[in-house]
Amino acid sequence: MHTMSEGTKKPAGSWEPGETCVLCAQADADPELYGRKLVISGINFHEFCAVFSGGLHQEAVTQKEGSHLVLLQIITIILQAQQTPCFVCGKRGATITCAESGCNRSFHFPCASKGECVTQYFGQFRSFCCNHRPLQPVEAVPAQDMICIICMEPMGNSRSYSTMVCPSCRHACFHRACIQRLVLRLGITLHCPHCRDKEELFHYMTAMGIYIPSRLVSHSWFFRHSSSSVDSAGPNTASQQGLGPLQGSAEQ
Repeated sequence: MHTMSEGTKKPAGSWEPGETCVLCAQADADPELYGRKLVISGINFHEFCAVFSGGLHQEAVTQKEGSHLVLLQIITIILQAQQTPCFVCGKRGATITCAESGCNRSFHFPCASKGECVTQYFGQFRSFCCNHRPLQPVEAVPAQDMICIICMEPMGNSRSYSTMVCPSCRHACFHRACIQRLVLRLGITLHCPHCRDKEELFHYMTAMGIYIPSRLVSHSWFFRHSSSSVDSAGPNTASQQGLGPLQGSAEQ
């Protein structure tokens, strides 16, 4: 995933000790989840804080090699965020807005998981609040007494943000946090231990907001799916289709 041109970024060493991301106010956040430390027009950002902040992402990905973001545009986005409350924590500074048409819910990138939001790390880098995030199929519910195949802890017997079921066999269950940690370690080699499926599981996880580092994604997969229906699907596609993993959003 190429999110910042070479002309708009500086190495992590450009951040002085104690300096923080202007969007999330954190300094030493997990680079696997927040991305690289960048300096854009003299302002500090975490890569994914910028990527999912609509205006900054659009400006960043359209820059030509060697060009720089207009400082005034960045300041405008930051000032707007200072007036926007996060629906999760209630504090201002929210720069991410739900992609569902008509929804004005905004949130901070670090609050996404706590608020049960989904951020999709591909295509248009869309984000969804807890009311409009992609849903697992109704039948993809952990059976009674099932355990997570990763941590071996109980799953519960209801569909929730924190529980996931293999879309292929519908038998292997895992916690969202567990599969995210495993993906960061294994990436594209990950497969369902029950049915051995790779492609459908990968397809499904990305739509559900699981982050897979770009270095682990093959070019053939990216070009096959980057222009798929997830970018053009209308509202509520997932609830209508039972979540075709790269086919849209929206819980009613």
